[in-house]
Amino acid sequence: MANGNTGKTSGNTGKAGRRSGGKAGGKTGKIEKYERGTRSYTMSHIRGKDTKIEVLVRSYLFRRGLRFRKNDKRYPGHPDIVLPKYHVIVFVNGCFWHMHESCGKQSMPKSNVEFWNAKLLRNRERDCRQHRQLLADGWRVIDVWECELARKVREERLERLYTQIVDSGEPHIDETNDSRWDALGERAGSQDAIDTSR
Repeated sequence: MANGNTGKTSGNTGKAGRRSGGKAGGKTGKIEKYERGTRSYTMSHIRGKDTKIEVLVRSYLFRRGLRFRKNDKRYPGHPDIVLPKYHVIVFVNGCFWHMHESCGKQSMPKSNVEFWNAKLLRNRERDCRQHRQLLADGWRVIDVWECELARKVREERLERLYTQIVDSGEPHIDETNDSRWDALGERAGSQDAIDTSR
């Protein structure tokens, strides 16, 4: 990409306004967010722990008087929040990285689709395995999704999370009716294994 009239090329760190092309470079009308080659660099710098949403949830729970461990490597998936007193594990999931169904934030990148599809499906399968193991070990598992922490609904969701933690209840709590958890119980979708009704 030329940098003005100097003939120099600019680095691959900026956003581009190029359109993603179909066959033979045809325009599809969708605009790529990144220049070619910058998506990998950008994605490699996304944090795996202590994300903004994790810090937000932990801060709330701490203010409410709950004490917990964070990113505990002794458990499958290194859970974001472990509350041994209540035998509860909380995962704070980004909607994109964990393929949150029926969520606007979970959209597939327009370039390198095969790579991203395979990667995100692996993430999803890994999440299911880890949840199954934690349930088998007797933990209650709660998922909090990034979209549930949007400013308009944040306080309500955090208050509900606090209640879910301190009240005894179902072993797995995912309020989004995400079908990935249907296979977690012995009977798919049974209320004995999954609580999606709240």
